[in-house]
Amino acid sequence: MKSFIKTLGIAILGGAIVLGSYKFFFEENSQQFKYPETIQTKETTPVSSVNYLASSSIAGIDFTEAAEKTVHAVVHVKNKTIARVRQSWSDVRSGRVPYREAIGTGSGVIITEDGYIVTNNHVIENARELEVTLNNNKTYKATLIGTEPNSDIALLKIETEEILPYIIFGNSDQTKIGDWVLAVGNPFNLTSTVTAGIISAKGRDLDATDSNVQSFIQTDAAVNPGNSGGALVNINGELIGINTAIASKTGSYVGYSFAVPSNNARKIINDIMEFGFVQKGMLGIRGGDLNGNIAKELGINETEGIVVSEVVEDSGADIAGLLEGDVITMIDQIKVTKFADLTGYVTSKNPGDILIARVLRDGVLKDVNIELTKNNTTRITAIGMDLRNLTPADRATYQVKEGVKIVQTTGDLSRYNMSDYIITKINDRPISNIEDVQKVLRDVSPNATLLIQMKNSAGETERFRYAMD
Repeated sequence: MKSFIKTLGIAILGGAIVLGSYKFFFEENSQQFKYPETIQTKETTPVSSVNYLASSSIAGIDFTEAAEKTVHAVVHVKNKTIARVRQSWSDVRSGRVPYREAIGTGSGVIITEDGYIVTNNHVIENARELEVTLNNNKTYKATLIGTEPNSDIALLKIETEEILPYIIFGNSDQTKIGDWVLAVGNPFNLTSTVTAGIISAKGRDLDATDSNVQSFIQTDAAVNPGNSGGALVNINGELIGINTAIASKTGSYVGYSFAVPSNNARKIINDIMEFGFVQKGMLGIRGGDLNGNIAKELGINETEGIVVSEVVEDSGADIAGLLEGDVITMIDQIKVTKFADLTGYVTSKNPGDILIARVLRDGVLKDVNIELTKNNTTRITAIGMDLRNLTPADRATYQVKEGVKIVQTTGDLSRYNMSDYIITKINDRPISNIEDVQKVLRDVSPNATLLIQMKNSAGETERFRYAMD
């Protein structure tokens, strides 16, 4: 019996030793092997390495120089205005209309050493007082020099004896999709902030329903409310855009932000500084984007470009001989694939400039010189129309001496083609020119209903009522 117990004890002890050895040598070593294997897999993944210890560098691009050149030239803009607030019962009984001071904020970019600053029009709209804070926390009163609402650009000026840091303009036409960019803003009146991204797209039009086609640079650099009016710069620290908008359902950045190209902003600023207003050049065409279906209908192989649907009378395009059905594929050696590309480029030019358009007609490509003419069209948003004063040819066609020509309709009226009409009266007041239209609108309440009298080229007179919003 003792022999059996002794043998059993030795067996149990031996089993424990074997089991312990297995746990130590095999299972422990197996766990130690998996962790290095994971590390090795990460190290050999075939992607560009990122040095997380040096956050100013991504894929070998160093952003520190561009940031140092720009952060001190971006400012905080404060807009003080008066806003109407909801009436209380006491206000209603006493007939008071309550108002309170409202403050809006945004960013701006110093573009000259003597204090000219570019920002967004919506940042300073309806301002009673403007205040600018520099990156060194110095605060100045700002003067509004001029605005261009359609492009959302405004020019401010501060007075100071010190030489200010400023950002030089780059050429936005030379930017490419995939280029690295920095978005620099001062949204919180602390110090300027910098975010990095790439150019995601060019020639973006944010409102396809609006005939006033815009052309924006799209980027994935983080831009949030308060960054409006800030700088979009390339890795050399050159200004290539003014940050303007974000596409978001929440009001915060979700991956899409948009900037006015620097070439367009510079042209607007130069005009405001030199003339006090913006000179607008016009190519003189209307059209749409070419695609595969339209190309098939036209019987052409080209699938990118602008299809001319109408040529404006007496415009540069008309004088140069452009025709309906022509396809514009390039402008000044720059490829255009959509109408916003063309609009963006023309907006950066002046009346009298000559552009070279590459035109496809009857299967043949040829270069056509087109001189930009002055855009005499005025958008009257209150009645949803683009109007221009009558030309001698208009007076002969409509057999009238006075009136204004409807160039095109916008907004709710855009579904109606009224380009064959002139306006002769509004609310029974004779209309001789666009200034007469503006006078009538100034004399009526914002929600008035207008009686508009029109005449078409067949000599027929028509009247319709238009309810203003």
